[in-house]
Amino acid sequence: MSNASLTTSLVQQFIIVGFPGFQDHESKFLFSVIFLIAYLFICLGNLSIFGTFILDEKLHKPMYTLICTLAVLDITFSSVTVPRIVAVLMFDSRVISFAACFAQFFLFHSLGSSQSLLLMLMAYDRFVAICNPLLYPTIMTNRVILKQIALCWLGGFIILIIPLVLALRLPFCGPNKVMHIYCDIGSVIRLACADISVNSIVTLTIGMSVMFISLAYILYSYIRIITSVLKIASSEGRAKAFSTCGTHLIVIFIFYFIAVGVYISYRIPGTSEDVRIITAALQTIIPPLLNPVVYCLRNKEIRDSFVKIVKRCKLSP
Repeated sequence: MSNASLTTSLVQQFIIVGFPGFQDHESKFLFSVIFLIAYLFICLGNLSIFGTFILDEKLHKPMYTLICTLAVLDITFSSVTVPRIVAVLMFDSRVISFAACFAQFFLFHSLGSSQSLLLMLMAYDRFVAICNPLLYPTIMTNRVILKQIALCWLGGFIILIIPLVLALRLPFCGPNKVMHIYCDIGSVIRLACADISVNSIVTLTIGMSVMFISLAYILYSYIRIITSVLKIASSEGRAKAFSTCGTHLIVIFIFYFIAVGVYISYRIPGTSEDVRIITAALQTIIPPLLNPVVYCLRNKEIRDSFVKIVKRCKLSP
């Protein structure tokens, strides 16, 4: 029997286990409420940034276009997993079809890769703005930035096609309980009735390559940026430049710190399944939850624009 026939005839659906050590009703309800509240704040915060960008034409600049795109990515990234997490924990809706499970892990990892590429593009934008300020309006036009954003989205999805195809070729002929809170590629391929060493190597290589290439370029950009900023004569100019870059650096730190935490938790011997799953689950809510807060608190133009729009809405009949 071929791999394709095994896949379609023997495993029609998967069962999401959730947190193995927290199967009692009270624990699941508590976790579900936490995730639900976090998801509502994610949507509220990022939609506020998106709405502010749309309504204020003064923000229609490359830097704010990137921030708006990050907000859209945050919403879609968390929407792929969090509603399913809430359904599993609150309503015990643990059954997911074969196609839906594969679609979930493909979208989750693709959007994560797109976000990593977008953070690299944001670093490039700051690099050009500070190191080549006179050429910035020519290099980073709205048209150019939209093309680059499209490439980030497209690149994130293309990168995951190979792991997806390799996973679809695996025979799933028995175990169907996914030891996770959602369909993660590592947890799913572990259920295959075949050697998955090639899948694991390819998935790990691609994931680490995207992360470290993006991070290496970001570090290179900010070394150049810091070098240029230190040459600025006025202390006011240096403070403004560091303030602009500081917001982006906080967002980068949050994203990569959580990602590295997930990677380490899966490779520390003796780490419990619950710790690993909770760490991975936090990756879906913490960066999307904190990014709007960081940008609203540290970016004066977005903050002022948001306040102006809110006041305008209150004054309107």
